Formats: sequence, C-alpha cells, structure tokens
Amino acid sequence: MRALRNAPVSLRRLTLAAAAAALMLPSPASAVIIGTCTIIIGAPGTMTASPLLNVMGSRQPGGSAATATVDPQSLLCNILALLDCYSISTPAPAGFLSAPIGAEANLALSTIYRINGGADMPGNTPTTVANGSKTVQVDLTATKAAGLFPAGVYQAQVVLRCE
Repeated sequence: MRALRNAPVSLRRLTLAAAAAALMLPSPASAVIIGTCTIIIGAPGTMTASPLLNVMGSRQPGGSAATATVDPQSLLCNILALLDCYSISTPAPAGFLSAPIGAEANLALSTIYRINGGADMPGNTPTTVANGSKTVQVDLTATKAAGLFPAGVYQAQVVLRCE
C-alpha cells in the first residue's frame, strides 16, 4: 500500500479504476435453501355446466372446488415477521387438457382460490402466507364469449404455486 501512495497520481487512478472494475465483474453466487413449501393434493374439483351451456365451472350447482394442503416453512419468515415468506397463487390454465372439438373457441378460463375458507382471491394474485399448514380451495370457471360448450368429456388442470 505504501508503494501505491508514493506512485504517481495517474498510476493510483489506474489502480483504483482496475479495482473498481473488478468489483463490477460478475462473480459466482451461492444459494442456501432457507425454506420449503409442501403441497399435498386433496380432492379433485368438478365442473358443471350452466343451464345456458355457456359457462362451466366448479361454482355452478353440482360443482365442487379442488382442494390441497399447503405447508410453507421459511426460517426467515419466522425471523423477519412476514418479510420473506412464501406466496400462494393459482393462475388460470391456457386451455383444457382435453375437450371436445370446438370447446376451446371463444374460451376464457379464470380461477379463484381461498385459503382456510377465507375470502376469494383472483388466481393470478399471490397471497403471502405465514408458516404452517393451510387448506386451499381452488375454483375454475370456463366461459364461452360466443357459442355453447359441446357435449363431451372435459379435463383441466390448475397449477397451485407456492413460491
């Protein structure tokens, strides 16, 4: 360090510039797992058609929500009091896994979910949750903007995210 103090100003600037550039270079990052989120699938949901055959969903009469148990555990969530906890969401699928021909025309799918029987949340809206087991109910609705749902067998899959 003494040699750098006695060096000409231009050499000191060059050395400091090189040190600053080295700090800006990408370096390998390491990650530590500080939590887990376990999802256990419960009952599958059932979608039924509306009397006009333009809406099909688990909230229609005779339908039922899918259920799952979610158990987030995050060390930092405990320490930081909800500042680094897991979030739950259920984005709507792009379409059916299987459906009769013509079923996907003019189709919109939407989801809502409830945690422990609480308020309805739009599927794309993440909800931050504290550690501990929760029951999640998921409803899926398929709506035809024009036309009717053709008769047949339908299958859909909603992804429950805990991230």
